[in-house]
Amino acid sequence: MELGTAFHTRALASVLALALPTLGIQEAAAARLDLRVVAVDGSVLAGTVVVVRSTNSSRPPATPTKGVMDQMNREFVPHVLIVPVGSRVTFPNSDTVSHQIYSFSPAKKFQFPLYRGSPNPPVDFDRAGVVTIGCNIHDQMRAYVFVVDGQYYGRTDTSGAWNAADVEPGEYTVLVWHPLSREMRPIIEQQVRVTDASAGTSLTLRVATPLKLRAESTVPANWDAY
Repeated sequence: MELGTAFHTRALASVLALALPTLGIQEAAAARLDLRVVAVDGSVLAGTVVVVRSTNSSRPPATPTKGVMDQMNREFVPHVLIVPVGSRVTFPNSDTVSHQIYSFSPAKKFQFPLYRGSPNPPVDFDRAGVVTIGCNIHDQMRAYVFVVDGQYYGRTDTSGAWNAADVEPGEYTVLVWHPLSREMRPIIEQQVRVTDASAGTSLTLRVATPLKLRAESTVPANWDAY
């Protein structure tokens, strides 16, 4: 190869190398996702758990967190705790009486001896699913740790709405579960496409069949604390 040709080749390669970052596909901007959950009759469903999981299995779920579920006035606080897979949750007892809490749920089984204060180590929640928490001493005490394997999650507010402002555009499966449902499976499972349009993505999700909910008398005093 002649010197002039070699120099031209190296120069062209340098130009291409500099141009590649601008010629490549740029990362799509995060988008807003607004969801509203309603029953068959159109009434709003407040306090439902919403999980948005990418259909791309290579995407990791949300980062694990450190959660706390306390015990006060013979109730768990909060009544529903949502954490990503791999999170660690502590269960202090700030009540005036002792409690002996447990879970027999497939997603996580554990039991603590009768205690007050914070003598126990955190519990590792390493499997997705609904974990029902109870107390051997006080049968009326019940709570849930919802362990999610999605990228986005939360609970609907009193108007049945939930939103996330930083959703990466793509295809997702949206799962909705109601803490008062008599079934542990999702009440809604729907495919959703999130675009990077400036208007965002807004959807109303309607339950296909009437819900079988436990009596409202079983709702704890802290039900609205979501």
